[in-house]
Amino acid sequence: MTITIYGIKACDTMKKARTWLDEHGVAYDFHDYKAVGIDRTRLERWVGEAGWETVLNRAGTTFRKLPDADKTGLDAEKAIGLMLAQPSMIKRPVLDLGDRLIVGFKPDVYQAAFG
Repeated sequence: MTITIYGIKACDTMKKARTWLDEHGVAYDFHDYKAVGIDRTRLERWVGEAGWETVLNRAGTTFRKLPDADKTGLDAEKAIGLMLAQPSMIKRPVLDLGDRLIVGFKPDVYQAAFG
């Protein structure tokens, strides 16, 4: 099973998550979606599995700086469009375990996933 962690290299939460994985001997691939981007199919799968409300980082600076018109009337399709246009609006990290996703970083959730 290949584990992939998606996020942004310079993000503090990403650093904590990657440090946790490294310290617990969990091998993973890293995908920087700010540098490399993210494809619509993958983002739609994440939204289908976790919900757009979980995947869209509404607390981040990028989202908060959007015009009010972009922030109103949000639904899955509009959220996906915003995240494709500006991947830094995707909550970090997204950990793809192959059979499920973990969105965000909480040490106890990672511990439960990896034992």
